[in-house]
Amino acid sequence: MAKQTTPKTASGTATTAKTATAVKGTRSAADTEKIRSALSARRDELRAEYDQTLVDITELQRDRLTDSAGDDQADTGTKTFEREQEITLANNILERINQVERALERLDEGSYGWCERCGNPIPVERLAAFPSATLCVTCKQLEERR
Repeated sequence: MAKQTTPKTASGTATTAKTATAVKGTRSAADTEKIRSALSARRDELRAEYDQTLVDITELQRDRLTDSAGDDQADTGTKTFEREQEITLANNILERINQVERALERLDEGSYGWCERCGNPIPVERLAAFPSATLCVTCKQLEERR
């Protein structure tokens, strides 16, 4: 009769059945492909949004250079504000694209779904709401407080 052993962590302490299955790389190939597909689709959406924002910025700059005759200070200020707002939006979209691409890299490495800071698993609910999350809720809250 084979002796049944309790799974142990790297430090040699016993783990529960729940944590024993929460090991990097235990995601099924179908789940991984579903996640990859969703992340790739999101990246494509963001790239299209980024491209449109660049078109909007170009139009605002063109308007500023060609239609500025007769503008008063308020008109000039409004155009500058709109352009700066579009540039900020473009930068935010670019950051989100980078987050999605980093999530895809982590998926390839087998570290997707694990907090980059503490190494704990990121809750499935958080990943469902924000698939490119790289930090667990606790670490994200600590980061935002800084």
